[in-house]
Amino acid sequence: MISLSKAGAYLLKGSEIVEDSAEALSAVASKTGITISKEEALKNTIAYGILEAHNTSGNMDKLKIKFDKLTSHDITFVGIIQTARASGLEKFPIPYVLTNCHNSLCAVGGTINEDDHMFGLSCAKKYGGVYVPPHQAVIHQFAREMLAGGGRMILGSDSHTRYGALGTMAMGEGGPELVKQLLSQTYDIDRPGVIGVYLSGEPVKGVGPQDVAIALIGAVFANGYVKNKVLEFVGPGVKNLSADFRIGVDVMTTETTCLSSIWQTDDVIKDFYDIHGRSEDYKELNPGDVAYYDGMINIDLSAVRPMIAMPFHPSNAYTIDFVNENLKDVLHETEERAKVSFGNDVEYSLQDKVRNGRFYVDQGVIAGCAGGGFENICAAADILKNKYIGADEFTLSVYPASTPIYMELLKNGCAATLLETGAILKTAFCGPCFGAGDTPANNAFSIRHSTRNFPNREGSKIQNGQVASVALMDARSIAATAANKGFLTPATEFDGDFSKYKYYFDSNIYKNRVYDSHGVADPSVEIKFGPNIKDWPKMTELPDNLILKVVSEIHDPVTTTDELIPSGETSSFRSNPLGLAEFTLSRKDPEYVGRAKEVQAAEKALMEGKDPVAALAELGPVLEKIRKEFSAVDNGNIGVGSTIFAVKPGDGSAREQAASCQKVLGGWANIANEYATKRYRSNLINWGMLPFIIPEGELPFKNLDYIFVPEIKKAVSEKLSVIKAYKVGDEGLREFELRLGDLTDEERKIILDGCLINYNRVK
Repeated sequence: MISLSKAGAYLLKGSEIVEDSAEALSAVASKTGITISKEEALKNTIAYGILEAHNTSGNMDKLKIKFDKLTSHDITFVGIIQTARASGLEKFPIPYVLTNCHNSLCAVGGTINEDDHMFGLSCAKKYGGVYVPPHQAVIHQFAREMLAGGGRMILGSDSHTRYGALGTMAMGEGGPELVKQLLSQTYDIDRPGVIGVYLSGEPVKGVGPQDVAIALIGAVFANGYVKNKVLEFVGPGVKNLSADFRIGVDVMTTETTCLSSIWQTDDVIKDFYDIHGRSEDYKELNPGDVAYYDGMINIDLSAVRPMIAMPFHPSNAYTIDFVNENLKDVLHETEERAKVSFGNDVEYSLQDKVRNGRFYVDQGVIAGCAGGGFENICAAADILKNKYIGADEFTLSVYPASTPIYMELLKNGCAATLLETGAILKTAFCGPCFGAGDTPANNAFSIRHSTRNFPNREGSKIQNGQVASVALMDARSIAATAANKGFLTPATEFDGDFSKYKYYFDSNIYKNRVYDSHGVADPSVEIKFGPNIKDWPKMTELPDNLILKVVSEIHDPVTTTDELIPSGETSSFRSNPLGLAEFTLSRKDPEYVGRAKEVQAAEKALMEGKDPVAALAELGPVLEKIRKEFSAVDNGNIGVGSTIFAVKPGDGSAREQAASCQKVLGGWANIANEYATKRYRSNLINWGMLPFIIPEGELPFKNLDYIFVPEIKKAVSEKLSVIKAYKVGDEGLREFELRLGDLTDEERKIILDGCLINYNRVK
């Protein structure tokens, strides 16, 4: 079904693969008549051409990218604009679209969600942006319909910013990276590797895009094969996929930990642009006759079968048939995985889901940027036609990804078909993806065509004894399961026919409701501030010497951003840095906030010119031990802050708050064996936090220990690769080494200045 090359590979005229070897270039010349070097061939990928066209550095190894457009939703745009305002924002220099698809319910925390929406509308008017009201479209569907274009680059503050199937290289990053673009700065990265995804064959009946995506994620997540690289989809199988199918696979590439994605384009994608009234935005994209890839993933589409990603990660991939045939073993494996995140804090068992030897699920959801596409919902309607979901626990909710899709479902009868089954049709909303909509009951099992199924994301509150499970599946198999009244069923068992539905896009829906400034700013507009919208607190520059207290120690193989700052009800506080910070690590380490605040009291004392020991008595003996070996250390050249250790933090969402909340509570660093994603590490840097790396193995410190990092300011300034640090213990100071990894000159300056806001103020 899926195989990975052991080395790089050459793609010849889009149809033949030659794996890299000493004889590879001779074979290439023999087959094509083209003599070429590897260095020349790597420039023939689609990705290289798009990056080159957007790079402003003149050096393709050290990229400084300027994007064509920006997108944010209502969990992130307030913080981004507040940060940019504090840094001197006067006008949006490029199109910036503010959608309202995450905090759409306006139900938690009084008026504050709608206050954020009014803030967004007033800023779109003042700075010259686009404002998409709640329930009109989820962020990524609006971008597909109205923003994407062949050869373009789009930056979004949501991790699933992926429009590669439409010929647009898109990236999801934390808010500060968008701030840089708003201030006409650049996105600075080393040129990423490019991994080819060679598609062959054609999907069998009943297999949908989520099946292909889950199979891909299962093959590459754990081994890091595509981490921080660009996936480029090529090969003869591409032509066998509809635009919606390609989009459905593409959006899930985020879960592989790749940086971005791009696909070859053809008449299928041209038709997509034609349907949406944007024919001029189509561009045919193909790799050169000989293109070199840093690795090659081969996917035989005809061999893919309906998949399920069991809790609690999209990479926990099985075929549905395998689960049904090995039910006891798979459920036991899932229960064992749960112990990693839940420990003994809650009793977790799936055995009660087995009824008469079959697996019963409690809920189905088809939603959002992954599941809410036109073809997915039409296929679900076909499977459910003249069927009924029953009157037991099982429920089915369907969220079309945009109002234009909803309208067409009403017109072609699919909406009526679904409603007649007992399913509920809802408006465009991202809530089911992060625990703000259709939260399962305690101990319930939900199957979803959405993007993620991390622990703590679907609404579980372990500290309150609440736990639920989410598995990812394709809309087709969710519908097949619903047709069997909740018993897990692959869509390949559907023996009916899928209809051919033609999609008609009604552009008047957006023309009549979406505010578009057409890039014209109106400085006279007053921004509307709700009482929950707060400015960022003052942050200091990096001190000469740093004293850190470890206030949380996490040894899970991977720590998600949902565990660092929970989603769901906390979303309403994303516009209030201090209010949101109270939730930091609340579901993973409830003692973190109190411990961090205790340490922060010492830093606040230093900022006020007072004795830090008076604010944190335990700091006295620590300073005494430090001064025995570093006599020059005094209150004028130290900083005091907290840090956490996690094995591999930052998988998942692009939300900057996973880092900024730690900073707001006095955090100065993270220490990790590696960072799960580039975007989380970038968030740390942009908030002035040191992204320390320490080798795997026995830690030289433990939770609640103090660490002294002398001359840290000098080390960052002088680009030292190894930084000496000391655990402060009863026996005195014990030396160990920390590393920062590669940092650009700008990133070093941001850390030195204390955060991106300070950096821009200084600048």
